Amino acid sequence: MPMPTEERVSQLVAGLVERRGFDLEGVDISTAGRHADAQAKVKVTVDSDGTADLDAIATLSSELSLLLDDAGDFGETPYLLEVTTPGIDRPLTADRHWRRAQGRKVRVTLRPGAEPPEPGGSARFEARVGALGQDSVALVFGGKRNPHRVHVPLADIAEAVVQVEFSPPGARELELAGGVAPGRPEPGRDDDALAVDDAAAVRGTTEALPVTASDSTEGIVE
Repeated sequence: MPMPTEERVSQLVAGLVERRGFDLEGVDISTAGRHADAQAKVKVTVDSDGTADLDAIATLSSELSLLLDDAGDFGETPYLLEVTTPGIDRPLTADRHWRRAQGRKVRVTLRPGAEPPEPGGSARFEARVGALGQDSVALVFGGKRNPHRVHVPLADIAEAVVQVEFSPPGARELELAGGVAPGRPEPGRDDDALAVDDAAAVRGTTEALPVTASDSTEGIVE
């Protein structure tokens, strides 16, 4: 029996994820082994406003295991279900990503032909995320020494990725950004690198043991 596509699994889990108060950020399916020994890994990435609760993630993982088991799309192929939250390398591609990244430092790459927000500046730069507008986002340049705010059209941004910070931002810099999004880690904390780079470990990862259509198991928190 062929593996279900990521699109198919996304369609299966989207409703349940939304009902539990999360946004579905992606589904990734990979396989290991060959033929009779093959096993699938299903990674479901979710996010929400504020900090994801470990118990809520564990409950969602268990419910998703049952849902996929009942759907039967994997047939007799055992699979490992991992429910996780986005890591640092997740690009900001939707409005909700920008809102949740407020107060964080990001590396931005502009689209070809877009005018850099700083005179004589580069098409690739780092800045701190401020408030999101209807068609633009506020970005704070200058760091602690010379913080100043500009507005960049979202249409001009090709990619933006949150950066790890090892020291806290200046008070004025953070003030211009409008503070940190509620429930999100403060930039520059001692555990900031871990909180951003491995959000799954800090904010909750659950895995279901290998299951088949006739053998579902509860999720366990790593």
